[in-house]
Amino acid sequence: MNQELLEKLPKESLLKVLDPTELAELLGQAREAKARKGEAIIRQGDDGNALVILLEGQARITVYSANGREIVLEYAGAGTVLGEIALLDGGVRTASVIAMGPLKYLILPRSAFEQVMASNHRIALRIMKELASRLRKTNQTIETDRAYAAAPRLARFLLRLAGGEETAASAVIRLSQTELSMFAGISRENINRQLSLWQQDGIVTVEHGGVTITDRQALEDVADAME
Repeated sequence: MNQELLEKLPKESLLKVLDPTELAELLGQAREAKARKGEAIIRQGDDGNALVILLEGQARITVYSANGREIVLEYAGAGTVLGEIALLDGGVRTASVIAMGPLKYLILPRSAFEQVMASNHRIALRIMKELASRLRKTNQTIETDRAYAAAPRLARFLLRLAGGEETAASAVIRLSQTELSMFAGISRENINRQLSLWQQDGIVTVEHGGVTITDRQALEDVADAME
């Protein structure tokens, strides 16, 4: 199970720095749980008393503003580690995680996590370094995205959702244009207009419930272009 989980972990995953033995030690007290579509497995504002690791399915990571507006931060798939911020600092959850379909996931209680961190300094140091690296990368991404106009920004988000360079040239992103709008911070009208133009150019194919990247190199060229 631990080797299988390691293979599922995205390359940027918090737990990717651990080997199978260390992962087994960390997850020794974890329990498996399931969720239905639309169910919140983490709620913004709740106590951060556990670490969550997705095993199967896809979830939406979202925050709600004071006026109730939903802002999508990310979409998470198998191998994604969730809830680590509140787990580490003892604060409340900074975002909600909503199942977009049937989900299977692991729950690791804070007490078990802290026990492993206290008894194995090697694991603790690895995770601390990984958190620092992720924070640096997040800051760089935010600053870079702010400098991009709508088309390059949408291209960057699509490429991020599609995965790294190792993914197939033709990648399918199963999100509606409304969900893309919430994620990228671009109006649905602008997204619809841009996707239509890219479809005419053979860069993407737009179908009900998803977008297929048909020319990744062309989309990468758009993502790198400043307007």
